[in-house]
Amino acid sequence: MANCLVTGGAGFIGSHLTERLLEQGETVTVLDDFSTGQRNNLADVEGHPRLTIRSGSITDPVLLSEVARNVDVIYHLAAAVGVKLVADNPVRTIETNIYPTEVLLRLAAQTKPKVFLASTSEVYGKNPKERWTEEDDLHLGSTSRPRWAYGCSKAIDEFLALAWHKTEGLPVVVGRFFNVVGPRQVGHYGMVIPRFVDQALAGGPVVVYDDGQQVRCFAHVREVVDSIIRLVQTPAAAGRVFNIGSDEPVTIRQLAEEVISLVDPSVKIEHLAYEQAYGQSFEDVRRRVPDVTRLLETLGSTPSMTLREILEDIVAWKRQQQS
Repeated sequence: MANCLVTGGAGFIGSHLTERLLEQGETVTVLDDFSTGQRNNLADVEGHPRLTIRSGSITDPVLLSEVARNVDVIYHLAAAVGVKLVADNPVRTIETNIYPTEVLLRLAAQTKPKVFLASTSEVYGKNPKERWTEEDDLHLGSTSRPRWAYGCSKAIDEFLALAWHKTEGLPVVVGRFFNVVGPRQVGHYGMVIPRFVDQALAGGPVVVYDDGQQVRCFAHVREVVDSIIRLVQTPAAAGRVFNIGSDEPVTIRQLAEEVISLVDPSVKIEHLAYEQAYGQSFEDVRRRVPDVTRLLETLGSTPSMTLREILEDIVAWKRQQQS
């Protein structure tokens, strides 16, 4: 079985990935500084004999070199994430996302482990197409708008990863996540579903930013983790970029209504201007829908849970946490 390194392994996606790898018989080292990830995300596996948890930052090159030694697979999920975090601290976003990825890829190039680089739909920026494909142009906004720092930094990560694949044959796969959701996700950093569910469970109101006509797609973390692992295990995926997510669109207003119908139909919806939520320099993307043809052709399947199924799972988990 493989020795795996999961950076950001105490985070929302990272903790689910860590559990799945352990279930499959892999040996896992988690590196996390617990700044956005939470140690209790790993509570069910913390004493596992094949799990090592290292507390520290991916910005520490000495520590990174130590944990990357003698690994067969690297899942690089650690990053500064979340719309609110990016808007509030663009410097941290840039420094956390670019330099550590460069160091990690340089280390990996020496021994050629398989590498999965977690990227984001944010790299597409304001591309006006109805559905985004992996070869589409990136339409990032002005540098005076802090939110684009995240997409820009992850685009540079992708350029670095693909360059190491081309020049050194590093077997790296890039996955662009589209609104991954599920148990353990928190609403502190602008994540919309946990925020809506928390507000609905508290009796409301559920607060929708702007007019609520923004369009998004939501995929369950369990299915996303399955895609990540299968892509790493597929030789034909190396050196390529994949959209990972659902391609079923929903408006944010519809999402709020769906949450309310599950929790308490009497809960009200209120609207809040972006300026009040994120400040005057914030700029949003109106439509974010992936084309997942490449993922389907490579793996034979894509995330397929319905929004209702996803929300039922999240609401049940939230209620269990409260009991």
